[in-house]
Amino acid sequence: MSIFSIFKTGLQKTTTAVSRVFAALGGEKAWTEETFEDLEAMLISCDFGVVASRKIVKSIRDRYQRGLIQTSADLKNIARETVVSIMTQNTREINFAETGKPTVILMVGVNGSGKTTTAGKLAWIYRNQGKNVMLAACDTFRAAAVEQLKLWGERTDSQVIAAAPNADPSSVAFDAVNAAISRKADILIIDTAGRQHNRKNLMDELAKIHRTIGKVYPDAPHEVWLTVDSNQGSNAINQAREFSKVAPISGLVLTKLDGTGKGGMAVALNQEFGHNVFFAGFGERPEDLQDFDPQFYADAMFGE
Repeated sequence: MSIFSIFKTGLQKTTTAVSRVFAALGGEKAWTEETFEDLEAMLISCDFGVVASRKIVKSIRDRYQRGLIQTSADLKNIARETVVSIMTQNTREINFAETGKPTVILMVGVNGSGKTTTAGKLAWIYRNQGKNVMLAACDTFRAAAVEQLKLWGERTDSQVIAAAPNADPSSVAFDAVNAAISRKADILIIDTAGRQHNRKNLMDELAKIHRTIGKVYPDAPHEVWLTVDSNQGSNAINQAREFSKVAPISGLVLTKLDGTGKGGMAVALNQEFGHNVFFAGFGERPEDLQDFDPQFYADAMFGE
C-alpha cells in the first residue's frame, strides 16, 4: 500500500465528515453571508478550530466574490490549498544531535494518548534505518508501561533503561541519558507517564524530568513531542497549551487518526501553536506510524 493510500484509508472517517459539510451547502444557488457563517460553524464542528475555520472560509469567500467558484470541487480545492498552507507554515526537519552524540526525544502527553506504543514504533522506525536506539521507561508508576516498553525493546533489539516500581522518574531519565552517552547510542526515546494537564504535581514532575535531562546533557532533549489522541478533537488545544508551560513542546505525534472523524484537529493545533506534526498513527502495527505529509493529509481529507 502506498503512503498516500495509508493516509486516505486512515482518514476515511474524517473525510466523510468533511464531505458532509460541503454537500450540505452544495444546493445553494447564491451564497449569502449566512451561508459562509454556516460553513464556518460546520468546519468548527469537524474540529478545524475557530481560527483555521475562519481562514478557510475567508479564502472561499474571497474567491466566490471574484466569481472563481463554480462547483463543489472548487470549494474543496480552495479548502485543501488553505489547509496545506497552514500545515506547512512551520515545517522543519527533526532536530538531530551532531554526529557522534545521541539525539534525545522526550515523549509527553495525557493518559491513553499512546506514548508508550509510539515510543516503541519510533524505535522500530529508527532501528530499520540502522540506528542504535535506546528506550527509557520513565513511567515508573504503571508496571504495564515498563513491561510494554521492554517488549518493544525485545521486538526492535533496542536497549531499555528501567528501574524498580515507583522509582523517581527523573532518576531514570538521568541514568538513561548517561547510558546513551556512554554507550554511544544514536537515539534515546524517553517514555513518560501519562498525566492530566490540570494535575499540578504531575506537571511539576514532568518539568523536573526535563530539567534533569538538560543538566546531564546541556543540548538535550533535542525534541519534546506531545502525543495527541486524535479522538480528543478540539480538547487537544488545552492539552498542548498546558504541557507547553512545563516542557517546551517542539512537535506533535497524532495517534489513532484511523478511528476518528475529528482529524481536522491537526489543523487547529498547527494554527494555534505552530507545532510541526512529525508522525501520524493509523493503526496498531509498527508500519502504521507514518511520517506526516501535509499534502497527503489535505488530499485525503478532501477526497482527492
